[in-house]
Amino acid sequence: MPRPELKNAPGADGFIIVAVLWILAALAALAAVYAVYVANTAMAARVYDSRLQTEALIAAGLELTAYRLIGFDDASRPTSGAFGFQLGQSHVGVAFRSEGARIDLNLAPKALLSGLCVVLGAKPDDADSFADRIVAWRTKPGPGNQNPEADAYKSAGLKYGPRQAPFQNAAELRLVRGLPAALVDNALPFVTIFNGRAEVDVNEAAPEVVAALPNMNSNVVDEILKQRDPQNPQKVLSLLGAASSSVAVGGRKATRAAIHITLDTGRKVNADAVLLISENNSPEPFRILAWRDDFDGPI
Repeated sequence: MPRPELKNAPGADGFIIVAVLWILAALAALAAVYAVYVANTAMAARVYDSRLQTEALIAAGLELTAYRLIGFDDASRPTSGAFGFQLGQSHVGVAFRSEGARIDLNLAPKALLSGLCVVLGAKPDDADSFADRIVAWRTKPGPGNQNPEADAYKSAGLKYGPRQAPFQNAAELRLVRGLPAALVDNALPFVTIFNGRAEVDVNEAAPEVVAALPNMNSNVVDEILKQRDPQNPQKVLSLLGAASSSVAVGGRKATRAAIHITLDTGRKVNADAVLLISENNSPEPFRILAWRDDFDGPI
């Protein structure tokens, strides 16, 4: 007896095709996800490699800067300089300058702070008030329970009080009560907490800092800028007059280095760092006090 012929149930072929299509779509989606994962992993690896390379190049720039500064006393230490080098296919340029070129927020007298505010556009009376507030921020309160400066911050609706201790970072200037934000932004390139002295080095200071010195006028500033010579730091002292008490020429232990890097990929990275030359008996020849770079965004 012949076997009966088997036939597919109605619609079975269509169901199988739909199932296969769903499986193919799922596999395609999985492949797409995996491709994105591989691409992101490769990109992350390249970014990580570039970050490591950048940090190594900045460290090399700082070490070569320290090499140019070690072995001198403060009086004879170079106050500025520039050099470049190539490591692999990457290029590095370094310009360094003594922190004596900047006004020290923790040590500068009121007159110098006020002078800088005037140079940056503040009215003289406002500049004196701003300088008073900067000095008050860094000044320990007097004995007793009264603390007028802290009360003034509360009255202004601020949720913090004055530090009443040394500035820990120049950017802390943004927290000082009543200082206009634009004034602070303009002041930051000219101030520091690493000068180590109340006086500035007029041979290395920016024109704005020279103009901030007490009893300065534009003619004297122009003459100082024309005649000053870091290799002959005493040359301009006779031009200072009453401002001489705010000036101390010569090297400092702290130096700021501006580092400009072009990686082998063509990417450009800028860094700003401050290093401190150690005492002769220190096991470390120098220390890095501050380091910023724009690898992940603007400094």
